[in-house]
Amino acid sequence: MNMSFLAFSILCGVPVRIPIDRQSEIPLYRQIEDYLRQSILSGSLPPGAALPATRELARQLGVSRITIQNAYINLESDGLIVAREGSGTFVAPPLTPASTPRSEAEAPWPLWQQEASNTSVFSKAIYQEPIPDYQKLGPSLIRFTGVGDPRFFPVKDFLKAIQTVIRRDGVEALDYGEFGSGYPPLRQTITHILASQGIRASPNEVLITSGSQQGIALVCQVLLKPGDTILVESPTYNLALELFRSLGLKILGVPVDEHGMKVETLESLLQKWHPRLIYTIPNFQNPTGVCLSSARRRMLLELARCYNVPILEDDYAGDLRYEGRVLPAIKALDQSGDVIYTGTFSKMLMPGLRLGFLIASGPIFYRLLSEKWVTDFTTSTLIQRTLDEYVSLGRYQAHLRRSCRIHCTRRDAMLSAIRRYLPPGVHFDPPQGGLYLWLRLPEGFSTLQLLPLALQAGVEFTPGSWFFPDPVEGERYLRLNFATQPPERIEEGIRRLGEVMRRAQSARR
Repeated sequence: MNMSFLAFSILCGVPVRIPIDRQSEIPLYRQIEDYLRQSILSGSLPPGAALPATRELARQLGVSRITIQNAYINLESDGLIVAREGSGTFVAPPLTPASTPRSEAEAPWPLWQQEASNTSVFSKAIYQEPIPDYQKLGPSLIRFTGVGDPRFFPVKDFLKAIQTVIRRDGVEALDYGEFGSGYPPLRQTITHILASQGIRASPNEVLITSGSQQGIALVCQVLLKPGDTILVESPTYNLALELFRSLGLKILGVPVDEHGMKVETLESLLQKWHPRLIYTIPNFQNPTGVCLSSARRRMLLELARCYNVPILEDDYAGDLRYEGRVLPAIKALDQSGDVIYTGTFSKMLMPGLRLGFLIASGPIFYRLLSEKWVTDFTTSTLIQRTLDEYVSLGRYQAHLRRSCRIHCTRRDAMLSAIRRYLPPGVHFDPPQGGLYLWLRLPEGFSTLQLLPLALQAGVEFTPGSWFFPDPVEGERYLRLNFATQPPERIEEGIRRLGEVMRRAQSARR
């Protein structure tokens, strides 16, 4: 097929290509007309966009001017374009809503597209409900999802730090910087922070990542291959689960109680399945909020060493402790390089920073460094330098203390509201830190079915099914983030949730 393509500029200089098949039985003017029609109806050519003059478009496409005029006349007669004397030809305002995307029944996707849909990273069994229209729901929606309250993000202090870095470092702050491992002063700063938690590490064992999610991904990409077995807590961090699924791993869940992962059950799983990695969140576990006991931490490390299985310790919010005794990180107990530790600044400061780090000892560090380098070269140099400036001035510790006070107050407000408004039979264990409260609802509830009703009432939560290797296990659970809303909004949101649950109970009866 002899096809020619031409790019021409429209509104904002966006290029659009018109395919011309000179050997087709379809007249050239009709091909041009059909292409422009589809572009207008789909919104690719927005209302008000200026079309090229007929003489210019004819010259560029290598066709006669009458060919372009015929195409324009047909489009104008259908009300899709309008000619303005002395100004030119423009896309007309829409008379009807834009055409809806095609369905697979009308026109099946190419085979490679169909294969991609069957291997989607997002489990269809979990993400089956429609995405809420948050603009339609408006500010009255009370969201117990997300990470933190944007009103308390240290925007002004961070802006000052950015300005200081740009004045001090100039264009160096906008360059690639240190490939892979990260900005040396920030790596040094991280070792000082970790030293206060009992973790002894040198800057040469610190790898800066684009959030802790990239850290988890790098470890999996280096240590695992499709079909390998990974041991996780059940429930556990939902996006880690989706990552493991996308890599074709066999996921084995280990139950969690009020003292964290039931490490006592691990040895038989290690003997039977020979996992290649153990993934754990020992501090304020996501989603349950529980902490792994000191005895279990030591037992887990001993089992991992005995069976030659590395541990990936995800400490996403270990600093957010409101009460109780501080427990040592598993990495702090590690003397042999069995533990890879990942942390993040996003949860504590601002999610949009997308800045985390890995701590690894031995040859594995250089494997992780190589994987990071070929993945994205380096994490934003400007953000790394700015974060180091922010932390070095002591602002981070001050922000952390303030966050702990605020989050503790909000946790207590949520616990009080749950006891007051939710029906009997709702079970929860008050967390000593972190961001989340984990609820088990009475028999007969399905949180996936409850969520649309809750959204209609103006409150949002995260269904428990998202956090289990087998989504069916999480049908009666839900996760609430108490850090995102002030106490008065927390009380109102829990009150709405209680009303929805009571209506659901009445409907079942």
